[in-house]
Amino acid sequence: MAEVTLTIGGRHYDVHCRDGEERHLIRLAAMMDAKMAVARQSTPGLTEIRQLLFAGILLADEVHDLRAQGHNGQGSLDLPASERKETDEEAVAAHLDRLAARIEALADTLAADAPSS
Repeated sequence: MAEVTLTIGGRHYDVHCRDGEERHLIRLAAMMDAKMAVARQSTPGLTEIRQLLFAGILLADEVHDLRAQGHNGQGSLDLPASERKETDEEAVAAHLDRLAARIEALADTLAADAPSS
C-alpha cells in the first residue's frame, strides 16, 4: 500500500492508497484545493470547515452537470486535452455564466448561515 501527502487548503494530509493511484489522488486533492480557493475568495471569512463544504458542493455541482451531459464514468472525465472536442466559445461562456451565478448564490447562502461576530 502506498502513502501520499496531499495538500488541501494549506494543510498536509498523509493518506494511504493502492499502489499506482498516487498521481490520481494528488490530482483529486488539487481539484479540492482549487475549489477551496474559490470558496475563500468568494466569501472571505469562511471557516475552514465551510470552505471544505463549499468546495464539496462546487465539485458535486460539476459532477451533476457532467452527468446531465451524458458523462457516466470516471474515464470519460479524464481525457487528455488533445482528445477533447473543441467547444464552441459561446457555449463555454454560457456555462461559465451559469456556474458564476450558482457560486454567487451559494456564497450568499453560506454568508447568511455564517455566525456573526
